[in-house]
Amino acid sequence: MALRMSTLFLRTLREDPADAELPGHKLLVRAGYIRRVAPGIYTWLPLGMKVLGKVEDIVREEMNQIGSQEVKFPALLPREPYEATGRWTEYGDNLFRLQDRKETDLLLGPTHEEMFCLAVKDMYSSYKDLPLSLYQIQNKYRDEARPRAGILRGREFIMKDAYSFDIDQAGLQKAYDGFREAYVRIFNRLGFEYVIVHADSGAMGGSASEEFLAVNENGEDTFVRDEHGYAANVEAVTVPQAAEIDASSTPTAQVHDTPDTPTIATLVDALNANHARTDGRSWDGADTLKNVLVMLAHPDGTREPLAIGLPGDREVDAKRLEVQVAPAEVEPFEEKDFAAYPMLAKGYIGPGVLGEEKSSKIRYLLDPSIAVGSAWVTGADEHGKHVLHLVHGRDFTADGTIQAGEIRQGDISPDGKGTLKLARGIEMGHIFQLGTKYAEALGLKVLDENGKLVTVTMGSYGVGVTRAVGVIAEDNNDEYGLVWPREIAPADVHVVVASKDAAVYVRTDEIVRQLEAQGLAVLYDDRPKVSPGVKFKDAELIGVPTILVIGKGLADGKVEIKDRRSGERREVAVDAVVTSVVDEVRGS
Repeated sequence: MALRMSTLFLRTLREDPADAELPGHKLLVRAGYIRRVAPGIYTWLPLGMKVLGKVEDIVREEMNQIGSQEVKFPALLPREPYEATGRWTEYGDNLFRLQDRKETDLLLGPTHEEMFCLAVKDMYSSYKDLPLSLYQIQNKYRDEARPRAGILRGREFIMKDAYSFDIDQAGLQKAYDGFREAYVRIFNRLGFEYVIVHADSGAMGGSASEEFLAVNENGEDTFVRDEHGYAANVEAVTVPQAAEIDASSTPTAQVHDTPDTPTIATLVDALNANHARTDGRSWDGADTLKNVLVMLAHPDGTREPLAIGLPGDREVDAKRLEVQVAPAEVEPFEEKDFAAYPMLAKGYIGPGVLGEEKSSKIRYLLDPSIAVGSAWVTGADEHGKHVLHLVHGRDFTADGTIQAGEIRQGDISPDGKGTLKLARGIEMGHIFQLGTKYAEALGLKVLDENGKLVTVTMGSYGVGVTRAVGVIAEDNNDEYGLVWPREIAPADVHVVVASKDAAVYVRTDEIVRQLEAQGLAVLYDDRPKVSPGVKFKDAELIGVPTILVIGKGLADGKVEIKDRRSGERREVAVDAVVTSVVDEVRGS
């Protein structure tokens, strides 16, 4: 039955909502698809439900196509399984925790690996039961510290999560490949540009990991790609260890007075003014070794200092660092922390006091670009002093390396074959080869062909369903409103009556019935007291790809069809309008 705007639960807005930042988010609210309840929490209105249902249908069709079976777990979950896997603690403040009247600890599910794992453990016990693939489309809850961008980063959202269960790695690889192909079909159908990138598994664990990122300049994720097809989230870029350098001709390290040079910029200026290089070029930030201090807050409440050494022209990338130290959280190294480590000369910190075997006992990790044999200008661990010609491996060592330095446009690809370009994206899907992490923790084992108990190996495959609606809106809009792709739109055709003549409404009712008889979904603006101008603005705002306008031209046997995507308008004979609309809908 047609959605009649005279009775549809809808209120469009002419002004942007004050809390909305991104174009798509603004339009979803203005066009009456969603309504904000609280930060990161949204109500889905009837038009929004139509679009959301279309996305769910696409995801469900492709999951069913590869033989994955749909289930649905509760959102309210017990503490014990998450404690067994360590995630009750590891999730930290991101977890919504609560207690029932008996003071039993519960949580709102952020993701459901544990539940899937326990369900299979409860029902299956033999290799003959495998392989198996299960999925659900369900609400998830994460207490985001900074919910933003509307439904792109909320505290309650809908996600499709799926899991594969296999007897060995070969089976997992086959399942992973099948899901990857299904994801390509899903995102091809959803109607936005995306890229598949290598990703870090993070706290999820496992080996192979890839993200499907919607390419969008407003995205929170930064990824890189090169001209040879390499693509990766910046957190997953592995900077190769720099080759060792012959330091036999490097002069002995020398400490120099460098007063008032607590920053890289002031240090470089002082070096060029007072310590000219013998090779004739000027000093720059890349010649200096910057030592950055942070505090790691572990889930058990303990805090640990960490020092990171990297070239002075680079910064520590917060996201890359967070991935490397997870599940610990990164906090600033504050004045109170300096007070607890008096050997640290703020602004002049060098490797001389850093390291688990040195006076500070602070773990010291180097960026892989710091080659053994390379010489540096760095802090001399005294206020107002720096040391020149300090050689890695000769004059100082570290406790290891860390992939935390910023990745820049123009950097060489990890394989050395290409040049990296940076872009922004929104994570839409993530696939992991989990391996046995969760199965081991929860005792998911089956008997193999020889009657021996073996741990089941798992894969995990997620798609952000509500997030997909937000991304499609971001990618499909213009100055007038939303412009939905055909397969996602809330209706096939938006019929607008541009007249107050009762006879026009009677004829339009008949056309609407004929369109529905052809299997089309119709949004019908039959509001009798609303002006044609307002109806036209609402039609463009709502964004159904085909708009049929029936008005004064009806007297001459003509109606107008507008393509919302191209803006093209054409008149057709009223007797041919049903055929014309059906052809346009099914041919595009």
